[in-house]
Amino acid sequence: MYYNFNEIEKKWQDFWAKNQTFKAENNSDKPKYYVLDMFPYPSGAGLHVGHPLGYIASDIYSRYKRHKGFNVLHPQGYDSFGLPAEQYAIQTGQHPAVTTEENIKTYRRQLDQIGFSFDWSREVRTSDPSYYKWTQWIFIQLFESWYNNTSNKAESIDTLTAIFASEGNAKVDAVCDDHIETFSASDWTAFSSEKQQEILLKYRLTYLAETEVNWCPALGTVLANDEIVNGVSERGGHSVIRKKMTQWSMRISAYAERLLQGLNDIDWTESLKESQRNWIGKSIGAQVEFRVQDSEFKIPVFTTRPDTIFGVSFMTLAPEHDLVSQITTPLHKSEVEAYIQSTAKRSERDRMSDVKTITGVFTGAYAEHPFSKEPIPIWIGDYVLAGYGTGAVMSVPCGDQRDYDFAKHFNIPIPNIFEGIDISEEAYASKDNVVIANSDFLNGLSYKEATKKVILELEKLGQGEGKINYRLRDAVFSRQRYWGEPFPVYYVNGMPQMIDKKHLPIRLPEVEKYLPTESGEPPLGRADVWAWDVEQSSVVSNELIDHKTVFPLELNTMPGWAGSSWYFFRYMDAQNDEAFASEEALEYWKDVDLYIGGSEHATGHLLYSRFWVKFLKDRGFVNIEEPFKKLINQGMILGTSALSLRVESIMISKANWDNPKVTSEGIIEIIRPKSETYITDTLSGVGPYLDSKGIKNVNSAEHRSLYKAYYSKISELVPNSEYLNPDKYLVTISILPIRVKVEYVNASDELDIHGLKNDKEFGEDYKNAIFIGESGKIIQSGEETRETFKVTREVEKMSKSKYNVVNPDAICEQYGADSLRMYEMFLGPLEQAKPWNTAGISGVNGFLKKLWKLYMGDNGLNVTDVEPTAEALKTLHKTIKKVEEDIESFSFNTSVSTFMIAVNELTTQKCNSKEILEPLLILLSPYAPHIAEELWSQLGNKESISDAAFPEFDAKHLVESSKKYPISFNGKVKFTLELPMDMTKEDIEKAVMAHEKTMAQLEGRTPKKVIVVPGKIVNIVG
Repeated sequence: MYYNFNEIEKKWQDFWAKNQTFKAENNSDKPKYYVLDMFPYPSGAGLHVGHPLGYIASDIYSRYKRHKGFNVLHPQGYDSFGLPAEQYAIQTGQHPAVTTEENIKTYRRQLDQIGFSFDWSREVRTSDPSYYKWTQWIFIQLFESWYNNTSNKAESIDTLTAIFASEGNAKVDAVCDDHIETFSASDWTAFSSEKQQEILLKYRLTYLAETEVNWCPALGTVLANDEIVNGVSERGGHSVIRKKMTQWSMRISAYAERLLQGLNDIDWTESLKESQRNWIGKSIGAQVEFRVQDSEFKIPVFTTRPDTIFGVSFMTLAPEHDLVSQITTPLHKSEVEAYIQSTAKRSERDRMSDVKTITGVFTGAYAEHPFSKEPIPIWIGDYVLAGYGTGAVMSVPCGDQRDYDFAKHFNIPIPNIFEGIDISEEAYASKDNVVIANSDFLNGLSYKEATKKVILELEKLGQGEGKINYRLRDAVFSRQRYWGEPFPVYYVNGMPQMIDKKHLPIRLPEVEKYLPTESGEPPLGRADVWAWDVEQSSVVSNELIDHKTVFPLELNTMPGWAGSSWYFFRYMDAQNDEAFASEEALEYWKDVDLYIGGSEHATGHLLYSRFWVKFLKDRGFVNIEEPFKKLINQGMILGTSALSLRVESIMISKANWDNPKVTSEGIIEIIRPKSETYITDTLSGVGPYLDSKGIKNVNSAEHRSLYKAYYSKISELVPNSEYLNPDKYLVTISILPIRVKVEYVNASDELDIHGLKNDKEFGEDYKNAIFIGESGKIIQSGEETRETFKVTREVEKMSKSKYNVVNPDAICEQYGADSLRMYEMFLGPLEQAKPWNTAGISGVNGFLKKLWKLYMGDNGLNVTDVEPTAEALKTLHKTIKKVEEDIESFSFNTSVSTFMIAVNELTTQKCNSKEILEPLLILLSPYAPHIAEELWSQLGNKESISDAAFPEFDAKHLVESSKKYPISFNGKVKFTLELPMDMTKEDIEKAVMAHEKTMAQLEGRTPKKVIVVPGKIVNIVG
């Protein structure tokens, strides 16, 4: 019987689906283990071979944990709201739901064919109304909550209104907006309902505020910082500007310290934790108030170096700072406004990372130094961000390099306040060994002493206090697009109101077009009818009609991270209509034991999820503080791109073999090909040619003889044969590497020109292209020829745009899913990036064929109940030990090597003992489940191998009872002799000396000495 992997894999995939083999139970006597992958966005391109890497790893661990007796929850679903489907809807008019459904079908088919042990009965989709009903519900809970610093947790807004009604807000210690007016209990009672709601909005954990946002005009929406790469939108590469908009925001800043401290309690990589620590950005320092001269305005500044306050020589405000327009003098107004406009085109990330570009404008205004009362010029500069701290800095150029560079650039004074420190070349930013000078009452003090002293003096003046600051800012929660969760919000007199929970979900309405309205409203402004289950309410034309009163609805939608911030709870009880998950399910599963996904989510999804879980814990809805116990970031499988070399031009210049450098004076002619022309990679390396970086491979005089052969091969490129004389002319080819689809390139890097020219997507682009092979002849597409055309290779990110995507469908068809699974693990450590090479998978496929032959002969099963040999038991148990250690340490690549060694050894031993071969299948099952199931069944087992217990390691089988000693004569090994391990040194010597081969070597001579090291060697000297 031969190994028919296609038939076997289909058989067992159908079996698992029919029998719901991997369905988890919410009530079990077994210990629970929850394994989760970051669920995918179902893109139109489907999966490539890089995507399943983390899924395979989590699947191996899930199957292993089942073998170890755990009740394993390993679910899967789809993060199905997303911008690509909406962009496609804008282009084609097709509803995003239709596109998403089609994409999900492709993903599901591809995931199933790889043999994952997902519990599909718990599938979730963030765009399903039955799911986002609970996302809307959580939003309402956030709206109805505030953060009490006294109890250090979120509480119901009802507790806050009770405090207001009994004692006002003077003693309330809350995370809230700045500059809230103080009021008494009687004041609160006297306030109108609108006034009370306006005040409460300043305390709520989700609130409306005018904020600086990243606005992408091309996409018509606000983008989060993590959705911007290199100053443009991650999706589409569109420009992004900063502008002020009224948006929903989440008060994640309330949880900054808890988010920091919680990192100590979870098993994540240190690099990932550090990413979150840096993003949260805790700073300890002081808040200082600078008063603007000749005005009532005050500028609060947060600084980590209050000890340097006498080194302030200017102030810098963020261009977006509210005070800029109010303090700028008429003389500087136009310059300031122009600068603000230009700065709006740069993202915050660009401004933070660009330390080389120095720009700024003087406002014409001055602040007063708190102590010296000296005037301090106020500038604006884009290196200061409105959202960090107070959006203003006291600039101390002697102690901060950016301030130093700014001051140098604009000729601003740089006073030195550090005793004995030279600042003529750069700022001195260290706090160590600092003695303050030229600073009045701080002179002679150290950093710590001066910091303490200056805060005390600021408090006396009423112009400052000690403070802890965080870089983490409240998260903008509104998006001006269609394909997202609708807000459960309507407005009464401009104040937001929550739609009653009994009407959830508020469903996405149908719209004619997916673009903003002509009046600038988001796409939901085009809706005529909204829908939900109603009794006394209905919605028509973007208005809530409640008891005959008409109110406008919220037209923004939630961001992509809303649904992904809690989906791990929904898997626990996915069919529950009464709650996002039952108390029983939440108590049983608690948290995710193992989470696998990409590190790119460090400061997005992973931070927001932790925030939401902490909030839900505060309000008593869940019983955990952290969602993910252990997190592993899988590395990236890189693509190997194929690049054909397109000839851009041929330069003819005078030959000078003593100095072959091409100069402009020596250029005779530049020829451009009449047709698009490509040269084989091997041809390009023979003579001199150019690439996008300039001249390359200009050969010296010693290579002159090569040119005759080279020139004979480029005759198709050079119309004038006279130029092909190396004694007179130098021909230099300018090339541009162009990516081609890797599916048309074989393992030898040879391009299938016929296939490329007939490609449905790009064939027309190459229809008239000329390809010149290694001999210099034009290769005729479709003709039988031995002429080859080679491409160059480049390892880079696997991406559809780079045409280097390898489809797992083709791999599964040609080699099988088990080969794909094992090969992806074999490529290298899980956390590292590694290049894909399709040619390498044949080795793994060959291993599986060898495994099959170990069990199956020409006439069927070749396994018996014969007693195993000691050698076979040793092979099995060292394999058990190594595989278990590897899985527990997530070193899956070395397990694959271990399996290969085991099968080789058992094949050599001609092992057919069921006692050995049956447990071997259980070891292999997590990696190659299909072949393991089939052979398990062939051995007579009726139940799935996934129910089998993991084999137990027995160390006694690894204890050596004998040793093969190398027998050396004068240091040279002549033969080996197997002897019992418990023999004494004297007995070993007697046995060796009595052996016939020893006698033959000595030829009657008496050796000078015999060196015996028990368990290692025997060496006979002389």
